[in-house]
This record gives sequence, structure tokens and C-alpha cells, in this order.
Amino acid sequence: MSLGLFLTMALMGLQLWELQAAFGFVAVVLALQVGVAVLYTLFVVFPAMGRDYEAAVIGAGFGGLSLGSTAAAIANIHTAITQQHGAAHRAFIIVPLVCGFVIDIANSLLIALLLWL
Repeated sequence: MSLGLFLTMALMGLQLWELQAAFGFVAVVLALQVGVAVLYTLFVVFPAMGRDYEAAVIGAGFGGLSLGSTAAAIANIHTAITQQHGAAHRAFIIVPLVCGFVIDIANSLLIALLLWL
């Protein structure tokens, strides 16, 4: 409840016109991130996963991960694809494991390495 109250107060007090100079840069970076994520999903993830329905579902999960978080990846898999076209059991095993386990371990090791340097 406190977090919701804090975010509401912070967003209501935000003066967006002061950030106007950065909007162009943010738009360019966002467009580049979306473009790179789409190209990587189409030309690396989809072929590497086997070019089938499961690969398409894993690609949707990767898109959610690259543009958001693990929760966005699971939401992409569940709401965007499998509710309409059927279950993809392998994708529901691979994506959460990679997102939740491998990435967290890699991040913790990378942060420890950078702090050590």
C-alpha cells in the first residue's frame, strides 16, 4: 500500500515538460531496442529452437523478456499465444527456468565480478 501511495505521489508530481529534451533520445533508444529484439528473435531464437510452434512460443517469451521482465515473458506466452492456439509445454518449462534461474545467477556473478574489479 505504501509503495502504491509513493508511486502515485511521485507520478502526480512529475513535471514531464522538464524532461522534454530527453524524449527524442528515449524514443530512439526504445525504437532501437525493439528493432534489435525483433531481429534477434526472428533470426537467432526462432531458428535455434527448431522453427516450430514451440519455437514461436519461446520467441514470444524472449520478446517479453528482452523488452520487459520475466513476468512480461510469461504473460506473452500465456495470454498472447497459448490461450488462442494451444499449450506449449516445452516453452512453459524453458522460459521460466532461463528467465528466473540462469539470468539471476548470471547477474549475481556479473555484479560480484564488477564489484571485485
